[in-house]
Amino acid sequence: MALAGSEFMESVRFHVKSWLPARSIVMECLLSRGNVDPSGEIMVLDRFCPWKLHLFELEQELKTDPLTKYVLYEDERSKGWRVQAVSVAPDRFESRKALPEKWRGMRDDELSKETGIPGCVFIHMSGFIGGNKTYEGALEMARAALKC
Repeated sequence: MALAGSEFMESVRFHVKSWLPARSIVMECLLSRGNVDPSGEIMVLDRFCPWKLHLFELEQELKTDPLTKYVLYEDERSKGWRVQAVSVAPDRFESRKALPEKWRGMRDDELSKETGIPGCVFIHMSGFIGGNKTYEGALEMARAALKC
């Protein structure tokens, strides 16, 4: 019984301290995405939080059009920036718009040369995520990917 009570309290703490505050963060970022890029398809998280489920729920509630294709956020470990393709559903691996196939698996200078964007770090083989050393570079990557 004590174990179940402990697990319940841990779940309550997580939802109060992390999950619920994340909803307002995602809402704010979603509503301001037009300031990031005129397409409205790129969202920037100004601080990292559990965002995926909130994004799907909020887009549905707000009848968002167009849907967000890429989310940019700072990588706390490297201090670089990530470009993450949003999946078609919370429980799916398929992306709404994966990063370009010709970039996939590339790293560093090879990727920067291919994209024409300085500071590129990598694109995952599946195209669901990539990285750049700077916010400006990550934003350029997302904008270029929208055009591919």
